[in-house]
Amino acid sequence: MDLSKIISVNGKSGLFEMVGQRNNGLLVRSLSTNKKQFISARTHIFSMIENISIYTDDGDSVPLKEVFQSMFKNEDGTEVPSPKEPKNILEEYMGIILPNYDKDRVYFSDMKKLVRWYGELKENDLVDLEEPSEENKEE
Repeated sequence: MDLSKIISVNGKSGLFEMVGQRNNGLLVRSLSTNKKQFISARTHIFSMIENISIYTDDGDSVPLKEVFQSMFKNEDGTEVPSPKEPKNILEEYMGIILPNYDKDRVYFSDMKKLVRWYGELKENDLVDLEEPSEENKEE
C-alpha cells in the first residue's frame, strides 16, 4: 500500500487523499465522503501518514504503516475494536498489535485515532498491507 498521498489535516476529521497541490494549499479528496476540497496551508497543518510513527519503550518509533500491517495480520485472531470502546479495551488491543508501545507517550486519543484511521482505510479498500512477494519485488 502506498501511503504517500494519504494525509491527515489538523482541525478536520478523517483522512484525505492528496489530489493536487497549489502554492497556498492542497486539493484533497476526503476518504469518508469522497468530496474534493481545497484546504489552505495558512490555516491548517498537513501530516503525511507515511511520516507518522508511534513511540516505543526502547526509544525508537514504529512507522504507522508497520502498525497497520500488524493490525491487518492480527485481524484473524483479534477483532479491531471500535474507536468508541473504553480506554482499557484500546490499551489491551495496543498491547497485542504493538507490545512495546510507550504507555506514557501514546495517549488514549492516539489509540482512538489509529483505530479510526485503520477503519477508514479498510472501508476504502486501501488496506493491502501484506508484504510483496519476492517475485513482485523483482518487478
